[in-house]
Amino acid sequence: MGKGITLFLCLLFAVSCSQKSGVFKIEGSFRGMNQGELYIYGTNGSHKLDTIGLQKGEFEYRIPLEDTLTFVLVFPNFSELPVFAMPGATIKIEGDATHLKETQIKGTDENKEMTAFRLQTSQMTPPEVIKAATDYIKENPTSPVSRYIFDRYFVRTPDADYQLAHEMAEVLRLANPEDEELALLSRQIEGLKIYQKGLKIPSFTAKDINGNTVSSADLNGKVNIITLWATYNYESMSIQNLLNRLKSKYGDDLKIISVCLDANLKECQRIVGRDSIKWSTVCDGQMWETPILQKTGLTYLPDNIVTDSQGKIIAHSLNYQKMTDKLKELLE
Repeated sequence: MGKGITLFLCLLFAVSCSQKSGVFKIEGSFRGMNQGELYIYGTNGSHKLDTIGLQKGEFEYRIPLEDTLTFVLVFPNFSELPVFAMPGATIKIEGDATHLKETQIKGTDENKEMTAFRLQTSQMTPPEVIKAATDYIKENPTSPVSRYIFDRYFVRTPDADYQLAHEMAEVLRLANPEDEELALLSRQIEGLKIYQKGLKIPSFTAKDINGNTVSSADLNGKVNIITLWATYNYESMSIQNLLNRLKSKYGDDLKIISVCLDANLKECQRIVGRDSIKWSTVCDGQMWETPILQKTGLTYLPDNIVTDSQGKIIAHSLNYQKMTDKLKELLE
């Protein structure tokens, strides 16, 4: 009897410790993705970038948590998948490498809801997706799913409707009056507002890939550009090469600071060296959580801001041809 009680108490203690440990676990499998690595990071800087290795299409990831968090999984093709985590929970991810939009995440209500939203909107037109996202946020303003949807569809999107983004931010703020994290949403909206022509770009400082301090004060040419790029995004690389040619032509009349979204600093340094980029490049491995993005309002890939010698916004979010035409207009 004594041994039985002792065994029972040991088991009870073990279970209790397991529950209090707050370990969040992800179990996943992907058809068509035999080996490789995934990136994972926590939104709002809550968890530093980490890697997850796949073996025979399967992976497992554990992390101790004290509170609920939103993570983002980044695949080799740099598509993203949100994961909503809570202490002690286990979720299961199943998908096909060739149809990542159809990936299923099970284990918690939030992940089931996000999966349902992704599947519901996968075949919709962009306006229909925005309508669905608006409806979801209004119906579920306290859900962490709504916060991710807000960031994904109202902030990090081309041709964002800033007025609608502001309205959605207010819905979230009013439903969560004591939540300090919503201050970040306000800063993001403020960042978007700087895109109004005639306003000055906010001041900022950062470290470039060589460890040197760069700041908005360095943008003191006749025309100045902050550009967002990544080695895996063809269009952004094309704009980067265009700016390199124009920099050689116009010299100090054109000042540039680049922000690279790569998680791998060495790869960024390799490309910068290969292409003989002479201006400062910021790459801190935090991807979309890079602080300079919050300051400047750069929210899409590729993205850019063009200012005059006084720091006033002249243009933003120019594609390759529009960038070519605008700089020719301003510098010749």
